Amino acid sequence: MACKLCGPKLSLCGLVLSVWGIIQLTLMGVFYFNGAVALLEDLPLGENHHSIEDFVAEVKNGYSQNAYNCWIAALLYVITLVISGHQFWMNNRSSVSM
Repeated sequence: MACKLCGPKLSLCGLVLSVWGIIQLTLMGVFYFNGAVALLEDLPLGENHHSIEDFVAEVKNGYSQNAYNCWIAALLYVITLVISGHQFWMNNRSSVSM
């Protein structure tokens, strides 16, 4: 027996926000992975670099780390989508059977 944790409006809101979060974070992860120059300002870069090779290596590391962070957050939104979808289904199932 499954219990209802939230109502139909909140579960629908969770569904919509989850879908948007999955789309946005997946695309941002792809752009970070491809090294989009527009996202360079969001990289956690240090101030002192001893050579250009050190700077390039730190930029590549920052891009890949941010890409993985976006994809992990997108997977968390998938979990939220599943929970919200289950709650939406539970609320609609109980309203139809009454």
